[in-house]
Amino acid sequence: MIKNPILKGFYPDPSICRADDDFYMVTSSFSYFPGVPVFHSRDLVNWEQIGHVLDRKEQLHVTYEDISLGIFAPTIRYHEGTFYMITTNMTTHENFFCTAKNPAGPWSDPIIIKEAEGIDPSLFFDDDGKIYFTGTCGFGTDQYILCSEINLKTGQFIGEPWSVGSSAAKNGTSPEAPHIYKRNGWYYRVIAEGGTEHYHAVTVSRSRDIHGPYEDFRGNPILTHRHLGMNYPICNVGHADFVELKDGSWYMVCLGSRLVDGYHKPLGRETFIAPVAWEEDWPVVSPGTGKLEWQYPSPQLESAPVAQVPDHDDFSEGRLRMEWNYLGTPYDEFVSVAPGRLTMKMLPKSLVPWEFEGEVFDFMGHIMKLGHTKESMPFIGKRLKEPDFSVRTEMKAELTDSESSGLVIMQNNAHQLRLEASAVPQDDTKLCFKVMKVVYGLRDGKMHFEETEEGAVLADKAEAYELCIKGHQNRYDFYVKTGNQTITVAENVDGAHLGSEAAGGFVGAYAGLFATANGSRSDHKAWFSYFDLENRS
Repeated sequence: MIKNPILKGFYPDPSICRADDDFYMVTSSFSYFPGVPVFHSRDLVNWEQIGHVLDRKEQLHVTYEDISLGIFAPTIRYHEGTFYMITTNMTTHENFFCTAKNPAGPWSDPIIIKEAEGIDPSLFFDDDGKIYFTGTCGFGTDQYILCSEINLKTGQFIGEPWSVGSSAAKNGTSPEAPHIYKRNGWYYRVIAEGGTEHYHAVTVSRSRDIHGPYEDFRGNPILTHRHLGMNYPICNVGHADFVELKDGSWYMVCLGSRLVDGYHKPLGRETFIAPVAWEEDWPVVSPGTGKLEWQYPSPQLESAPVAQVPDHDDFSEGRLRMEWNYLGTPYDEFVSVAPGRLTMKMLPKSLVPWEFEGEVFDFMGHIMKLGHTKESMPFIGKRLKEPDFSVRTEMKAELTDSESSGLVIMQNNAHQLRLEASAVPQDDTKLCFKVMKVVYGLRDGKMHFEETEEGAVLADKAEAYELCIKGHQNRYDFYVKTGNQTITVAENVDGAHLGSEAAGGFVGAYAGLFATANGSRSDHKAWFSYFDLENRS
């Protein structure tokens, strides 16, 4: 069986292509680095990450200033021996594409499409040799889907671009994520509508001419869960991409979120899959039910299991595994890995929101003025993939004054839970371990940033400490172990603020490491001998 989601955790906006017997998929990465993870499968059931498209600093500039800027909605396509990945970087406000002969990399430097505005670009290779660009242009009620012939050698449009319509549903909003397909002489325009939250949907239109006009399907939307209510366990489905198998069968990948203990989505938007049938030359998603199911019969392909990513990471390879991410391009070389140890230099930046023109903000604030910093955020982490998990590390740190280091569960830089160690003033025999809850939200009609202490203990200084956070649905427990003694720092802490429905933005929660001087300059470091992240389904 194919079991949903096929990519668990923060893997939104999936795009898929087939190259002979192999399937490849990419997803959005927003302000995390490296950008655009690449996955491979031979059976649509088992998926393995094989690399990133944007893994070099000269390819990708993103910043910590707003996690939900950066890389939007990549599309991957394969044509005549070459792979193409096209996307938008909202930090730099550019649309671009990269190419590779091997999807595992290396990928080329970005080729900027200077004439392309908007977001969510895609490529379509027609059978007459022409290549077309599609993307979403405009804002609010004026959004529409732009199309243009494009020269992929120069990245320039050929002739004048044109509109291929807007929303295909009555009272539709936010037409995004356009893809063009061709089947039986019909051009199909598939888009996402309704915004990427509860009212998200997928619609389809068709034309005999790529220029249009496009006829909207009377059965639209072809996929949505908005009519199933806010208690249905898979919500906000949409943003789809189709793939045809060798035997002529079709599948669709799309995003959706699993609800956790009520209407909470701490894992963010994940990647799901569904079969597609064709009736009267229109696509029917998940025939018979019309909604995403938890599992489907496998396609008629030979099973191809892949190695599972181990929970235990002792850094024995002397490098970071590809599931690790920085927040923002790491212009400062603050992380180093040697066999058996990860070292973090303490950077001046803290993990909490920044100030800009006297205003504290996080999601989408002043987006046109952001994106210029080349400072680094003192964080490195991995995606959470289940609401029930435990994360552990062994830490040794030099800590004085305002410095702190430890573990963090981060939804964004204004919604997080930290288990941190810090120095005790006027007592160099002990360290203080505390749990800090960070929330940014509406209070008394105004937006406020709050950082509250949920628990604190003192522990005698030791050579190293084991830190542990356990998550169960939206409740969290925090422990410190020194020698044979396990100390409870805080238990049953409410983490409902870590869902995207509360925090805003487009990302999902990470578990990670941090080391910060909290505004000061420091030569101190923190050392971590392992990182265990056990996701329990």
